[in-house]
Amino acid sequence: MDPVLAAAACGVLTLLIVACAAVLVVRSALGGADSKDRARILVAVAEVVRALRGKR
Repeated sequence: MDPVLAAAACGVLTLLIVACAAVLVVRSALGGADSKDRARILVAVAEVVRALRGKR
């Protein structure tokens, strides 16, 4: 396998794993939360995503 292709595949796989982990964490947080707390959880997740993307 070409080393560049292997590095790209590794990067995509890493992003996929991180995205799946984030979805599972948010689902577990929302599953145990009251409806009044769900908006705060989603706002906190959005702030973390913005910070990771460098928009903040």
